Amino acid sequence: MRRSTKFTFSALLVGASLTFAPISDPVRAQEKSVTADMILNDPGAPVAGNSRGDVTIVAFLDYNCPFCKQSAPALEKLVKTDGNIRLVYKDWPILTPASFHGAQLALAAKYQGKYEQVHHALMGIPGRKINKEKMTEVVRVSGVDIDRLNQDLKQHGAEILELLQRNLAQADALGLQGTPVYLIGPFKVAAALGYDEFKQVVADARARQ
Repeated sequence: MRRSTKFTFSALLVGASLTFAPISDPVRAQEKSVTADMILNDPGAPVAGNSRGDVTIVAFLDYNCPFCKQSAPALEKLVKTDGNIRLVYKDWPILTPASFHGAQLALAAKYQGKYEQVHHALMGIPGRKINKEKMTEVVRVSGVDIDRLNQDLKQHGAEILELLQRNLAQADALGLQGTPVYLIGPFKVAAALGYDEFKQVVADARARQ
């Protein structure tokens, strides 16, 4: 178990031993002009689950990340079964140019209230290094109004780009190295988690509040 810069927190999880760390480094965050409130409450970031939940999970994800895809069903199940979790999505397309395209499509769908629908469709594509054409086709058959999505992508393209740039700045300020990363209450977990593991970390977060 590695030791974090401030404290070591360990939890016995089924088949795994994970390292948890504080979610913020005040010095780096100040240097990057990023605050905890910006990370937790960015008005442009898609939010799911219970908006008044007692635990917030911030998920930094990439649509070409196989580990993000591995954890996506477990995270969705957790939010639904728990009922008291606020989930903040941070599209962080760092792996391929197609990842950026996927993030744009998902965030454009937010303007018709279907971010999660597109998000789950993109996360459901098997494999890695999915190209733009495949992402576009999956979104097209996901049930969104594709004409409106394209219109929103044009109309709100600058806003979407600014949000992605803020996500990048926040990830940089937190010192994140890759996807997925989950900020769960006071903990940072840089690993693919299963349902029981997510559930345990949420319980630990509640115990510390």
